[in-house]
Amino acid sequence: MRNTNTMDATSTGAIKSGMRRKMKARLSWIPVLAALAILILMLIAGQVHFGSFVTPAMLSSLLVDNAYLVVLAAGMTFVILTGGIDLSVGSVMAFTGMLSAKLLSVGVPVALVIPLMLIAGALFGTMIGVLIHFFDVQPFIASLAGMFLARGLCFVVSLEAIQVKDPFVLGLESARLGYGDWYITPTGIIALIVIAIAAWVLAYTRFGRTVYAIGGNEQSARLMGLAVARSKILVYVVSGVCAGIAGLIFTSYTAAGYSLNGIGTELDTIAAVVIGGTLLTGGSGYMVGSLIGVFVYGVIKTAITYLGADASWERISIGILLLAFVVVQRFIVARANRN
Repeated sequence: MRNTNTMDATSTGAIKSGMRRKMKARLSWIPVLAALAILILMLIAGQVHFGSFVTPAMLSSLLVDNAYLVVLAAGMTFVILTGGIDLSVGSVMAFTGMLSAKLLSVGVPVALVIPLMLIAGALFGTMIGVLIHFFDVQPFIASLAGMFLARGLCFVVSLEAIQVKDPFVLGLESARLGYGDWYITPTGIIALIVIAIAAWVLAYTRFGRTVYAIGGNEQSARLMGLAVARSKILVYVVSGVCAGIAGLIFTSYTAAGYSLNGIGTELDTIAAVVIGGTLLTGGSGYMVGSLIGVFVYGVIKTAITYLGADASWERISIGILLLAFVVVQRFIVARANRN
């Protein structure tokens, strides 16, 4: 009799645990669906107001013009899912771009320059991750130090803009594959590949599950025997590598390396990820949401350009959306806790 009662209690507990997981999964998709709804409404409103807003060329440019931001958002999603933050990505993107432009200008082969960009980004990510985990430095402070270091190194490389003339790097942006008015560039393809790989890693690998577990409850993740230390460092390495890839894309886009490139880009990246539904507290979020968040950001920029309004309205619009999504996140967290 006692064994039967124990089995019943265990079964009931398992059922309740499963129901809680399903409820949490449903709630975690609400911000993503909200971002998608906002994106669709913005496109509809733009089409109604301008008459020729939603066109194949405009939709294609959403990905191509923001390819660097898509890659940065992929790396930032890993970081924020653990409950961290990375303020260095804009500066690391600028530094890797400056480094590549300088190396190419003195005749270093592009086949060697690109791996060096990725290694430089990974080193910055490793430094920040080690500071956070082993020296117990807050992510904000550690990544802020990385931001200042990378920006300072930009000026060490050169105080002036360095033009890029390498045909391979320029071809990443200038080459276009298209059908009718639709088109995509190699930089856009790279961005889609990065976001697809990142989504697969989060959904189907042990590392991805560990990232979610750390963001949900780091102490519980340790008790479960998960590789918390390695994973916390690795997410910043991933973010750094993504910043290196973004540096290549942005250098191709601008055809130059410049020390002031990427100022404020880290904030745009964080805003896109949060608007896409990733909780700032960690543990909940999806790569597809971050991609949608970048598209929302891109549509706002395009609409401001169509209106001929001051660029400050872009920041105001993003700020309002970000505030709204933070409020939605707080509501979701509160409801999940009650359940």
